[in-house]
Amino acid sequence: MRIAIAGGGLGGLTLARVLHLHGIHAQVYEREATRSARSQGGMLDLHAESGQQALAKAGLAGQFQSKARPEGEEHRILDPAGRILVHHIPKPGSFSGRPEIDRRALRDLLLDSLPGEAVAWQRRLVAATPRAGGGFGLTFDDGHSADCDVLIGADGARSVVRSLLTDAPLSYVGTSVALTISDVDRRYPDIAELVGPGNMWCVGVSQILSAQRLGDGSIRVGMSLGPTDRHVDTYRSKAGLLDIFAGWAPQVTALIAAGDGSPFVRRIETMPTDARWDPQAGVTLIGDAAHLMPPVGEGANQAMLDGAELAAELAANPADPDSAIRAYERAMFTRIQPIAEMSARIQAMMMSPTAADDLVRFFTPRTTEPAPAD
Repeated sequence: MRIAIAGGGLGGLTLARVLHLHGIHAQVYEREATRSARSQGGMLDLHAESGQQALAKAGLAGQFQSKARPEGEEHRILDPAGRILVHHIPKPGSFSGRPEIDRRALRDLLLDSLPGEAVAWQRRLVAATPRAGGGFGLTFDDGHSADCDVLIGADGARSVVRSLLTDAPLSYVGTSVALTISDVDRRYPDIAELVGPGNMWCVGVSQILSAQRLGDGSIRVGMSLGPTDRHVDTYRSKAGLLDIFAGWAPQVTALIAAGDGSPFVRRIETMPTDARWDPQAGVTLIGDAAHLMPPVGEGANQAMLDGAELAAELAANPADPDSAIRAYERAMFTRIQPIAEMSARIQAMMMSPTAADDLVRFFTPRTTEPAPAD
């Protein structure tokens, strides 16, 4: 059984790792040239019921704790005037919540757990063609080709493999812009103090300016903006971004001015929350390829759990991969729909005119009413 995984992100690598533990080889095809070819983004909080569970199935829970940054759970919510609305400080060293880990560190952890030949770099899939006798022929953008018996699309929002299963439309829900500030403690101590060791969100009307402290001493700055007809070039310059956030406190907009290089711009799109497909022999999807959701904290966690659960099904029934895929898809569809609906509600809340008040309520612990006296 030749298994091909299109995409070497967190979901695809988790799938390959759990299969490897069961003695099943899978070839991962990754479009990037090397593991360090581009930034992997900011921090990720791993949820006990999904991302952490997937790492446990991958035999990497202990290594995760050695690389995680539980202090990254500290978060601050500000208004555009720079006033602190919420300041949550986690218990020092506690892994009881959703400990943060740098995405690069997590990806490296998964890569290092696989044989060196498990990932074929610089292989961007451009076509997957069903073969007459079963399986698929794969074509890559550099002219290379390969064959497989089972194809798993872990190739993200613009999945090539998805078109073999569904034509579910993508909906534009906003725009994300990112910058990095390197060596922040030395270069910008005021910004380092503003952000702290974890996350900072400054929340306005249909726009959020956020920052995350990473383990390498840098800060990842993010801007979340609602749907708009602004030209994309507006987001590609710091001057254009500063215009968008005009009137906000200078200590907050300093995050934009201090960014290294040019902003990285990405359209945020989603699949329908009830998206699913009829089973097809030898092919399935995981992660964003299967259930593209707004980036509100569930995507990577669910992708990793997808990978771990699909690997477990394939390992339990290696003689009948189609039955294994059907069992995985049934469970995945049931699990994902309420999570996708919740993610859509959170995205709408974050982009609403009352986002600041809603987020304060969301992150403020509810007090327990005292019991009535006897």
